Amino acid sequence: MTEEDKARAIRVARTIASDIAQYNEDKILKGLQQDTLFQLLEDQIEEGREFYRSRVGTELDAATNYFDRAIVDMILKPRGHLKMPIW
Repeated sequence: MTEEDKARAIRVARTIASDIAQYNEDKILKGLQQDTLFQLLEDQIEEGREFYRSRVGTELDAATNYFDRAIVDMILKPRGHLKMPIW
């Protein structure tokens, strides 16, 4: 796996996670308030992961946690300032 492959995989993962965040703001806020975020976004995250694997390959996905990190970076961290019962 080259550095270019890694950089591309990170970009793809972040783009997909950003799209999930953009189109599911209501679910995200509800999930954070009720501590059910991953249950509410289960279908979107799984669909995003499958698309990610189709773009970067299952081997690279299995060897890294780029997609999971992108979910945290693009969905959770930007909302860390919000007052939520789970934090």
